[in-house]
Amino acid sequence: MKHLVSVALDAAALAGASYADARVVLTTEERISVRTGRVEAVERSESLGIGVRVIADGAWGFASTSSLTDDTIAACARQAVAIARASSLTAAAPIRLAPVGVFDDVWRGPCEIDPFSVPLEDKLALLVAADEGLRTQDVVTVTSASLSFVKVEKVFGSSEGSIIEQSYVESSAGIVAYALGDGEMLPRSYPNSHGGQAVQGGWEAILALDIVGNAPRVAAEAAALASALPCPATTTTVIIDGSQIALQVHESVGHPTELDRVLGDEAAFAGTSFVRLEDLDTLRYGSEHVSVVSDATVQGSLGSFGYDDEGVPAQRDYIVRDGLFTGFQSSRESAPRIGRASNGCARADGWNRIPLVRMATLSLEPGAWSFEDLIADTDDGIYLETNSSWSIDDRRLNFQFACEIGWEIKDGKLGRMIKNPNYTGITPKFWGACDAVCSQDHWRVWGIPNCGKGEPMQVAHVAHGAAPARFRDVQVGVGR
Repeated sequence: MKHLVSVALDAAALAGASYADARVVLTTEERISVRTGRVEAVERSESLGIGVRVIADGAWGFASTSSLTDDTIAACARQAVAIARASSLTAAAPIRLAPVGVFDDVWRGPCEIDPFSVPLEDKLALLVAADEGLRTQDVVTVTSASLSFVKVEKVFGSSEGSIIEQSYVESSAGIVAYALGDGEMLPRSYPNSHGGQAVQGGWEAILALDIVGNAPRVAAEAAALASALPCPATTTTVIIDGSQIALQVHESVGHPTELDRVLGDEAAFAGTSFVRLEDLDTLRYGSEHVSVVSDATVQGSLGSFGYDDEGVPAQRDYIVRDGLFTGFQSSRESAPRIGRASNGCARADGWNRIPLVRMATLSLEPGAWSFEDLIADTDDGIYLETNSSWSIDDRRLNFQFACEIGWEIKDGKLGRMIKNPNYTGITPKFWGACDAVCSQDHWRVWGIPNCGKGEPMQVAHVAHGAAPARFRDVQVGVGR
């Protein structure tokens, strides 16, 4: 891989590039699923190629190829330079990159047991057992259990002298039971909805989730939902579980603070942002209980790495601190626009895509409350758990989220179960209504492997740490 990167960089320099970087990426993926007692899918794929990004005549050019001979890679680099020169004819201003150090390094993510070495029979046996555990309730008519694995090996090199090797394994598992009640299908998921939980790690991470042991409980909760009360339409206090807070951070803090969206460089997929450049260090994003940090150094997180895809080291940087908006997520190209260095948030979905500003591990920092004390401190409200759907406008300002399950809170105690709970809000007002966050004991990093952005679309694997949190005066039961 290092040789291939060297060929690309040399060819780009000879063609006249003032800057060049190249990434060789090998990605192996596997997905296995069982649905209602039958094997639904067993899929495995592999992708290998190189992407070459250059600056020539002050503009970007990018080209990629899966044909990894010296001649084709050199031709790919020359094509990137030709594209840059063509782009320069309409460029508003020359590209300026924030400075970065030169690194010769190797980084590897945690993995004790390579999941690709585990026999398929063992994986299927785990899923079949989990699926059987889900089908223990008469009203549960559809069940699903799935596993997925990703292995990435890549080498990055730049004309500035960096050469960086990185490799990691991602593993995810999830189960869901669908109960039929009053003409509607009610899902109950574990460890999370939309595919479950995803982490950096190997087969040991799957075993730790214990999807088989949790299956009967999930089925029982799904069955109970079939006869649960609907969510009332009211304005009340809500306590939201960590997995839903993670998605709330993703949609209403993560995307609007991506600097390329704010600058208007990325608007094709899911819009821009309500945040402005002049809001930096002035916008009250939330209450004093809200601090959100971007930290790509969290071990085992889906959003962790040694270096981003521009060779910028992983780092920890506050985006919101004590409620005040203090930082954007940036790249080497966007950071100079706010007078700062890149905080390492440029990543690409594979070898044939350019790096975009993407979330890493963006987390709501824990507070001081235990979950039990937070419930006991709440006289009247609703506790919501596990996302089922979401909707947010293209500026990431107005939103509505629905969850799988909820419980009434009465006189400091959890009461009756509620089905299809939902809530709505406006981003700064909602975060401003946060008056308590649970402690580190309840804080967990949740992986999100399906974050779409860009055109052609790229799917990033990101993560968010969160603990349950309380919000006052929230509208729930929207549309009821």
